[in-house]
Amino acid sequence: MTQLYWDHIVHYVNDLDQVIQQFEKNGLVAFHGGSHTQWGTGNALSYFGLSYIEFLSIEDRQLIEQLDTPNDVVKDAIKYLPEYEVMSRMALRTDDIDQVASELAKTNLSLSPIMDGKRIDAEGHLIEWRMMTISGDFSGLSYPFVIQWKDSDEERQSKREKAGIPLNHPIGEVTIAEGVFEVTDPEASAQHWRKLFGFDVIEQDGTCVKLAIGNQSLIFKKGTANQLKKIVMDIDSDQGANKSIQMGAGEYLFRKR
Repeated sequence: MTQLYWDHIVHYVNDLDQVIQQFEKNGLVAFHGGSHTQWGTGNALSYFGLSYIEFLSIEDRQLIEQLDTPNDVVKDAIKYLPEYEVMSRMALRTDDIDQVASELAKTNLSLSPIMDGKRIDAEGHLIEWRMMTISGDFSGLSYPFVIQWKDSDEERQSKREKAGIPLNHPIGEVTIAEGVFEVTDPEASAQHWRKLFGFDVIEQDGTCVKLAIGNQSLIFKKGTANQLKKIVMDIDSDQGANKSIQMGAGEYLFRKR
């Protein structure tokens, strides 16, 4: 499988301003990213190096309901909101989405066409990407989606810095270390993702399996939710260590590095 990286996770929320304020109270910076006008959604973002959290909300429910789109990320917004503010799919970044699509086409998965995405950020700049979603689930756990940005990693980082986008957090240096999925069968789910996406198993016991995605980890543990439930963030400072932020059905946990 072509190399895949942890790009971001999607957390559906009803009130972006409330999310921004809650992060601010806990020493983290989140900000309004912009609107996906063709899809009727808007977001707030919080960056941790090249990985980030996307808080996604509905701006135009009627538009989404009328859309004939294969974009499961958008369709899931009206599936969950306003009742369930859940962490949903994670995005896997690639430098060659056409090759990834070709490789995944050899499986029995239901793949969307490769779609062009765009949004206007808060400064009025056009952000563009290509993406592909994977329909369905494995034992109730939704598949990730795949994204390729128009700009390279280095170009995107440079543009963010030049645009004055907040990349640092008052609490200090923070990195996303782990994503924790609660699934009914951790071994089966983890092995399925390993085979599809080429992740290595780095730890395993009777109730938990850990996969490596670069220098980050995906943990599949026993539970009934069949969803991403927790993001573990490593921090250098003692301030906030072991603190937990609960947002809807998702949890953000600080851990001393």
